[in-house]
Amino acid sequence: MKIVVIGGSGLIGSRLVALLGQQGHDTVAASPRTGVDTLTGAGVAEALDGADVVVDVSNSPSFEETAVLTFFETSTRTLLEAEAKAGVRHHVALSIVGADRIRDSGYMRAKVAQEALIAGADIPWTVVRATQFFEFVPAIVESAVAGDEVRLPPALIQPIAADDVVTALAEIAAGAPVDGIVELAGPQRLRLDELGRQTLTAAGDPRPVVTDPQGRYFGALLAEQSLVPLGDAARTGGTRLAQWRAR
Repeated sequence: MKIVVIGGSGLIGSRLVALLGQQGHDTVAASPRTGVDTLTGAGVAEALDGADVVVDVSNSPSFEETAVLTFFETSTRTLLEAEAKAGVRHHVALSIVGADRIRDSGYMRAKVAQEALIAGADIPWTVVRATQFFEFVPAIVESAVAGDEVRLPPALIQPIAADDVVTALAEIAAGAPVDGIVELAGPQRLRLDELGRQTLTAAGDPRPVVTDPQGRYFGALLAEQSLVPLGDAARTGGTRLAQWRAR
């Protein structure tokens, strides 16, 4: 199949392009770096010509509330319109577990808006909601710095290795659309404050992590299960945190 990866130069996209290529697919890495801009529409029609599947793993360059909403809405509309003209048979988009439960986050609201556009279009679709990547945990910790300490809530988190997300995305892209949401999570549940302590210890960072129920996740207040799948339907990656760190 011809599979176009939007955001194909990023952490997930570049690995997905490589894996799909190894699996024998005709794969296109589409991003502003390769001349494809989903905000202006430049290069989009050419990239999608003859495509069977589009996988959107792109991200907004700005996380400011208005900018991120504009990015995901504009980019998604551009893609869906171009896909309809090109005869694309499956639109896959990467989203976030709990996006619809963290309502005071502008970023999460933007992802929910993106999902709604996809679900309301005529292109068969699959939204893949993943938990936070292991690779992203240090940024979560740094976002919670207050003075000389880190303040994190004891909310549950079930992080996953980026490579496990890539493996699942490749399988889903090559499969039939589900016209619904697939959730992905790592194999272990931890408390966010404890994960922060482990992360700083592993990095040799002496800063203390204070357990704070009012601590924020990029400005958003978390309930205990805001970041984890509800129920038992989520797919789980096979890489445990200790294995990932050992690599």
